[in-house]
Amino acid sequence: MNKVAFSLLFIILSINSNFSAQYQPKNISHSDQKKAQQWVDKTYQSLSQDEKLGQLFIVALYTNKDENHINQVRNIVTNDKIGGLILMQDDAAREINLVNEFQQKSKIPLMIGMDAEWGLYQRIAAAHKFPWAMTLGAIQDKKLIYQMAAKIAEDCKRMGINWDFAPVVDINTNPNNPIIGNRSFGSEVTNVIQSALFYSNGLQDNNILAAIKHFPGHGDTSTDSHLDLPLVSHNMDRLNSIELAPFKALMDKGIGGVMVAHLYVPSLEPEKGIPASISKNIITGLLKEKFGYKGLIITDALNMGAVANKYKPGELDALAFKAGNDIMLFSQGVAEGKRLIQRAIDNGEIPQKRVEESVKKILLTKYYLGLHQYTPKNPENVNYDLNNDSHKTLVQNLYSNALTLIKDDKKLLPLNCKNTCYYVPLEEAPYQTFADQLNLNSTVVIKKASEINSIPANSTVIVGFHKDNSTAYKPYKISAESKKVLADLSKNQNVILNVFGSAYALKDIDLSKVSTVLVSYENNDDSMRATANAINGKTKIWGKLPVLVNDQLKAGMGMTLENSPYNKNK
Repeated sequence: MNKVAFSLLFIILSINSNFSAQYQPKNISHSDQKKAQQWVDKTYQSLSQDEKLGQLFIVALYTNKDENHINQVRNIVTNDKIGGLILMQDDAAREINLVNEFQQKSKIPLMIGMDAEWGLYQRIAAAHKFPWAMTLGAIQDKKLIYQMAAKIAEDCKRMGINWDFAPVVDINTNPNNPIIGNRSFGSEVTNVIQSALFYSNGLQDNNILAAIKHFPGHGDTSTDSHLDLPLVSHNMDRLNSIELAPFKALMDKGIGGVMVAHLYVPSLEPEKGIPASISKNIITGLLKEKFGYKGLIITDALNMGAVANKYKPGELDALAFKAGNDIMLFSQGVAEGKRLIQRAIDNGEIPQKRVEESVKKILLTKYYLGLHQYTPKNPENVNYDLNNDSHKTLVQNLYSNALTLIKDDKKLLPLNCKNTCYYVPLEEAPYQTFADQLNLNSTVVIKKASEINSIPANSTVIVGFHKDNSTAYKPYKISAESKKVLADLSKNQNVILNVFGSAYALKDIDLSKVSTVLVSYENNDDSMRATANAINGKTKIWGKLPVLVNDQLKAGMGMTLENSPYNKNK
């Protein structure tokens, strides 16, 4: 190809990319692309300026709040003609009914989003919980993550949800991170990228939009951005190799959205205290111009303390749009935001072309997600549809594949209890499911911490650190009392330590005299069943640590233990 022809092709590609959202269905025909563009152009022309500006806003809908809240949202949908809703807690059937109502009232169909990183359970307690990203990061067969995301997409469709604000692609290099932690695939860039790509494709191949977050990287923070503005103080070399690396790698993979964090990153934004979410340098300069991202750019929730404590509702929205965001999420001041954006347009601070660019991106994405022909959802039996045996089977397989064997010095696995084995549950969370499942194949006697002196010497003793996993943000640290029990047992027993919690729980545990160490990552019925089956030899153990825990426990560690043919069929 000669230089002129190459230059012409580059120009054509550049022009085309300006008119297309990052996401589009795979194998879409040229004629379907043309139809989509015609719908976008026709729809855009039919909108008033007020309706165009409305497309830029997504507000929160809670069904566990009173009727005043529901009416407020109803009025915003009707009067401010907003572009979408983010579904919060907690009743699935009621959410479906309200979404059906609001969709019928909207001239342009609403984009319905949800934080469903570990499935709809993150917001709807009746749904089935999928594993956290940290657990998924331990899985070596990444196709399983795709399967999980495809199932989440199925659940989203059942609810009329079009956009799952996931996956998190932050590199969790800080064990004390109060807000990312379990939500990250781990501390290794390559693992995070691979895991996130399978997750994103599992959603988008099933017509649910993904959003990688939290740009430019929330993994090494010690402040919760829901409360205050975190600082990321690294230099550009470090940012490029760690924090920004997943975003750069995934930018051209067709992922529909990037969510921008409320972080202060001095290396990227010279003005003191300016959050990334309202930084033109970071959003327009870096994300759009330098990285060339063409998909939807959405703020993190604008009600979060990192920004809400400093800026007024509406003012914050206008600053976010001016910086380069397409969508203001969880807006608390739609009418004022629209007024201030329009004033900035009238004053020449924001070109009208910016509104056209963002609104056309939003409309095209809505078309590709099928929202131009919205059909109401049926609320009947929704709780069963979101939580049944198909979920349990998949989820237990995920936990089984994540289970990580750090060491097994005395070859205590698979468990052999010809003589009695003992089980000592420690820490604060439930354990009975694990005990019951263990006893299906073996004779295992439960002993309280106060009863360990009654265990005969040289017995096989399973010690379970059962951590409270009722939310992803619970502390993982192990109490001094539990550490002492483990140390005492390790003196004259054959100990299998099983951590039903974060791998970080092992950070300051002396494992030198512990024969066998397993990490299950979470403490719930599915993880306990999967772990008991693996310990009994029914399933293969081959997960790898997704995070650097300490100098001895490094990311990527993990032994492979094949399942036992004898135990498999018991």
